[in-house]
This record gives sequence, C-alpha cells and structure tokens, in this order.
Amino acid sequence: MLLSTKRGLQHNAPCIRAWTRRYLSSGAAGNNAKRPGKVVFSGIQPTGVPHLGNYLGALSNWVKLQNTAGPDDKLIFSIVGWHAITLPQQSKELSASRWDMLATLLAVGIDPKRSILFHQDDNRCHTELAWIFNCITPVGKLRRMTTWKARLADSRNANSEEEIDESMLNAGLLTYPVLQAADILAYRATHVPVGEDQVQHLELSREIANTFNRTFVPGRKRFFPLPTADVTPSKRVLSLRDPTSKMSKSSPDLQSRILLTDAPDQITSKLRSAVTDSIAGITYDPINRPGVSNLLTILGACTDKDPADLALELGNRSNAELKSLVIDAVQELFRGPRTEFERLRGEKAYLQQVAKDGADQAKAHSEETLRLVRSFIGLY
Repeated sequence: MLLSTKRGLQHNAPCIRAWTRRYLSSGAAGNNAKRPGKVVFSGIQPTGVPHLGNYLGALSNWVKLQNTAGPDDKLIFSIVGWHAITLPQQSKELSASRWDMLATLLAVGIDPKRSILFHQDDNRCHTELAWIFNCITPVGKLRRMTTWKARLADSRNANSEEEIDESMLNAGLLTYPVLQAADILAYRATHVPVGEDQVQHLELSREIANTFNRTFVPGRKRFFPLPTADVTPSKRVLSLRDPTSKMSKSSPDLQSRILLTDAPDQITSKLRSAVTDSIAGITYDPINRPGVSNLLTILGACTDKDPADLALELGNRSNAELKSLVIDAVQELFRGPRTEFERLRGEKAYLQQVAKDGADQAKAHSEETLRLVRSFIGLY
C-alpha cells in the first residue's frame, strides 16, 4: 500500500532509505543493467464501443504482442479513465463504457492470465507520479505538443485546429501527456506500442525519464528506462464518409465508422455507402483516390495483405465489387469478437474480478516504483 500519510512516511523512512541503498548498490539501476525481458505498456480510453480503426490499429496489435511475447516479457494493458475525463463525459455513459471496454479487450483476445489488464483509475500511483512529473516538466514543452488542440477540435467537430480558441483548454488536456508518461514509467516500461500520432508523446516520456534520472537519482544512474516506441504497423483507417480524416467515435455521422457491436446488416449498409469515386478500376492512390485506398487498407488489414498488392490483384474490378470483398472480410473479422463481447458484457461479476486482479498486479509493480521515487526526491 502506498505510504500516503506523514506519520506513515516518517515511520517507514528508515526502511525506504535502506531499500533504496540496496537497490542502487545492487546495480539494478545501472545503465548496463539487464532486464529479464521487455516490459510493454499501452492504454486505451473507455469512450464508447471501439470501432474498426481501433481494432485494426491498437487492439489487434496488442493481441499479436501478447501471443508472440517471450516467457520473460511483461505485458500491461490499461483502460485509461483518467485520460477520458480530460474531455466532458456523461458519468453514467463513462461508467458503462469502462466495463464495455474491459469486455471488448477480453473478447478480442487479451488473456488476463498472460497480460496485466486493469482500469488505470483503480491505481492511484498513476496520478501521484503524474504530479511529480508535472513539477519537472516545462509548460513550454506541453504547449508544443501537437495533439491537445487536435483532440479539442475533434471533440467540438471543428473543421480545423485554427477554429479552436485556446481559452477553451483545460489544464488536464494540456498536461495529459505527463499523465501518459506516468502511465508508462510507473511500470518502468521498456516498450510502448503507439500510433504515429502518439510518437511525440512518447518522446516527452523519454525526456521526463531522462530529466528525473539526471536530477534525482544518485550517480545519475538510469532508474527509469527510456521507453522505445513500437509504432503500430497497421495503417490508419479513415472515415467511410470523409476519407481525408481518420475514423472517429466522436464524428456526428454514424455511417462514418463501423463499431464492434454493429450487426451484419449495419456493417453492410455502412460499407455500401462508403465514399469512393467514379474512376474505373482499382488502384491504390491515397492522395488522389482516398476512398478506394481506404477500402483497400481495410481489406489488407483484415486479410494480412498489402493494399497495393490487392489493388494489382483486383485490377479492373469495380468499386462495388471491392466493397463486397471488404464487407465479407469485416464480417468475418468481427463475427467471433462481437459474439464474445455480447456474452462477456453480461457477466459483471467476472469483469469485476478481472479488473480487481489486474489492479492488484498493477499496484504491486507501480508501488515499488513510487517508493523509490519518493525516496529519490525526499518525500519519506
């Protein structure tokens, strides 16, 4: 349990100091220290049912990482509720979405016996470490982050970031990259699967880790590793109605995205109405033919084929024929996970037990980190 009271800290201070000395003298924090395996961390917000882009981007990659991990690798996947509230949420909807997301992760193949799976907001180590990191992170760095304004624009359905008034920015939205760094470094993660749009945030995590090590760790040893970005290999899935922007849960057009819970006839309807063009034949040209290229990207991700190779295979086929192939592939992809999701979301007791077990495991790892961090900065 975290040492959260002054009396508790004073009482345990000798133990913390001794434990820290043993840690440093053992060489565990040294630059050349070898870890028993990778520590992989990633998170997803509990804001609505995941769509096809979420599945093909992050979630299927998590399952691949889990299934190909070495025996000494540690995998930690979190549902990041603290991040979700940086934008306005309806409390009842957020509560339901937390459990739906947990059911989704289990349904797509995350195994709680192999991976640590938990709700971020069940572990206060994240927010405690984030506050410490806030105190060593310059505001100028946060204002140079490219994503906070994009998130605000997306939430308000603005046409561009230039339409957003910075006075609308709340402190949480500005500092959530610091919380993201705390999510990662609380477990001293070595590898973080991210999309291309999150690489800048991971770089900030590395900078924060480096700053902490240089400022507080005796001998400037590497207590926090500098996490490596594992950029998700799948290409970004775009909106079915506007293939110049990404598929998003916040879009007001329900036809723009395919949800895990969509029935087969809904999937068919959405893909039949997907925007393409009037050019004959099938070619992969994201610049000049974004709609057709987006369908090829989806088909390629579902069938594990390169979109450009698929375009060559399809040659003179029509857009309607391409859509039929995509419909069949998506239907097959979602059939199993959708059925499992519907089963799991009704088993609340099981979901609660998975969440508790995962949070207990997460706390066991992160509380060790926080004890040392407190000692390094003098809070003992």
